[in-house]
Amino acid sequence: MQNSVPEGSSEMSEFTDLQSQQPPGSQNYGATSPTTSTAQFLQTTGKISAKRSYLAVGVLCYINLLNYMDWFIVPGVLVDITKYFNISDSIAGLLQTVFILCFLVSAPFFGYLGDRYNRKVILSAGIVLWSGVTLGSSFITESYSWMFFVSRGFVGFGTASYSTIAPTIIADLFEKDQRTWMLSVFYIFIPVGSGLGYVLASSVTQIAGHWHWAFRITPCMGVVAVALLILLVPNPTQDAAEGHGGQSITSTTQGADKKPGAQSTARTTWCDDVKSLSKNRSFIWSSLGVTAMAFVTGALGLWVPLFLDRAQVVHDLVPPCLQEPCKSPNSLIFGGITIATGIVGVITGAAVARRYKKINTKADPLICAVGMFSSAPFLYLSIMLAARSIVATYIFIALGEFFLALNWAVVADILLYVVVPKRQSTAVALQIFVSHLLGDAGSPYLTGVISDALHTRQNDSHLGAFRSLQYSFILCVFIDVLGGGFFLLTALHVEEDRQEAQQLCRGIENKGYISTEDDLQDEA
Repeated sequence: MQNSVPEGSSEMSEFTDLQSQQPPGSQNYGATSPTTSTAQFLQTTGKISAKRSYLAVGVLCYINLLNYMDWFIVPGVLVDITKYFNISDSIAGLLQTVFILCFLVSAPFFGYLGDRYNRKVILSAGIVLWSGVTLGSSFITESYSWMFFVSRGFVGFGTASYSTIAPTIIADLFEKDQRTWMLSVFYIFIPVGSGLGYVLASSVTQIAGHWHWAFRITPCMGVVAVALLILLVPNPTQDAAEGHGGQSITSTTQGADKKPGAQSTARTTWCDDVKSLSKNRSFIWSSLGVTAMAFVTGALGLWVPLFLDRAQVVHDLVPPCLQEPCKSPNSLIFGGITIATGIVGVITGAAVARRYKKINTKADPLICAVGMFSSAPFLYLSIMLAARSIVATYIFIALGEFFLALNWAVVADILLYVVVPKRQSTAVALQIFVSHLLGDAGSPYLTGVISDALHTRQNDSHLGAFRSLQYSFILCVFIDVLGGGFFLLTALHVEEDRQEAQQLCRGIENKGYISTEDDLQDEA
């Protein structure tokens, strides 16, 4: 169902279904007649074919895999890094905090560029930056630990370009249910890439005998990613987006100058976009829900392998690691759990959302709320049972991650249909900024600070190190429940905001030109 409207999917009436409502004089803007599918239009006018669109998604998924592998290489060898640089829990937590802070600060900048300039150029530059810095960080010695922190900041800056812009390309290539499924496939590679980051880091460290080698694999993959991006990914802003009737994420801004009689979008400033988004209640509440998700996943993602290592030391299953490389299977096991639960969770969430929306238009935020509420008790059990059974901890961590993974694709889809297309890249960037600033930018460091504070009150060093990290994790359970409440608030407004966004798009389409801010206000 590439670039066409599938039957039986009327519940997902997002922006792209407006092509059939075009007036007769609007065919110059890329719309087709009501009886002609977008796919037929693209084929007859030499636009992007279905095959090339699927190939482009494959490339973007590969780069997303690489992106999140680089995110989680550090947590995969955190035990070795703490020994190598001789740093405490709170300082180790700063590694992820520095990365996320640079990521979120640069996200709005790339969102602005993504709405206005060639996205392939921006993505290519970002990949080159983060891959090059990752490679360089593998040569840092123990006496220059500050340089390793700086390098993680630059990696965060580079990865922000991809996380902000790549989903908008997929949304320009597909419509309706198919867009949901393509985004689901894309977001599957978040947990898969995260899990592979742990697996790669741990495996390469054990094979090569030093954790530095774990940072020399993904840069080679980055070279391949840039080549594939340049050769195989089209520019949907100039091609497929117009075949969607101008209702893709960025076509309304980047394609304006190419349409006869189109007005410039320069009058709609970034501040105007932010002001409009601040009034979108579904966007606000869902972004806070995503923030809670980021807080929990950020803390668990960095600290769980080290937490399990300390639990095994307490159980006398492994000896304490006195020097790196530390031989422990926990990064491998946790990585495998993350991959499996991520794939199953994302697919399950998308499938349930697709079916539930046929009977309830508020299905998406309700599914997200259920996912957050359900993960909380399983995470609590995994934390508290670690002192008694490592196997039980693995099982409950898997269940907790599964329910969190239900939300990955669904929350992205919420944003796409409650925000008008000309503001979606900015909305994605702002959501990334807020969710990381209040979420996983601080949660790894906060967890480390609490752990250090509690550790000073313990007598036995190994048991004390385990208990302090165990108790610091309990905060994540409360944030999990809070996130579920945010998604329930989203459900109260999502239907109204979706209808308003569709009405704005319908008004823009019927006018046959790119609307200015005044036009948008008139339509509202």
